[in-house]
Amino acid sequence: MQISLLIILFLWCFNIINWLCGSYFNRFGIYARSAWGLIGIPFAPILHGNAEHLFFNSIPLFIMLSIIPVYGQDIFIHVSIFIIVTSGILTWLFGRKAIHIGASSLIMGYWSFLITKAFQTPSYMTIIVAMLMLYYLASLFFNLFPQSEKTSWEGHLFGFMTGIAAAYLFI
Repeated sequence: MQISLLIILFLWCFNIINWLCGSYFNRFGIYARSAWGLIGIPFAPILHGNAEHLFFNSIPLFIMLSIIPVYGQDIFIHVSIFIIVTSGILTWLFGRKAIHIGASSLIMGYWSFLITKAFQTPSYMTIIVAMLMLYYLASLFFNLFPQSEKTSWEGHLFGFMTGIAAAYLFI
């Protein structure tokens, strides 16, 4: 849980600096099918458009950052890197010509990873975690579909897909 707080604190501190600089660093998000946009793959989850965007990502991110390490530190690291890189590449390949930023793809990946684990290796723990994910964070499902021009539903969808893949790749 301490690492979860440190990650959220880092995101807030970095983004406050970014906003004070006129959101300068947001240009380092994923820009689809552009060589320059490739640099955004590792940086997109750190960047957020405004405080509301970061706030609504912070809550589910904190919850899932606190749960996923239960599967082990190695699994946590591998799953996180896999979701960030793979969903980033897919967003770069197939996303709209726009700058895609935010931790939503990582959140969607964690969410689908935790739910898939309940089906893959059913136990009291995995089923309870999946039920909690579905009960408290079921609204995340609706983020898989286009809702707004400013929302990267592509990142959400690819994060969701890579979370499922991660559940099978990192047992």
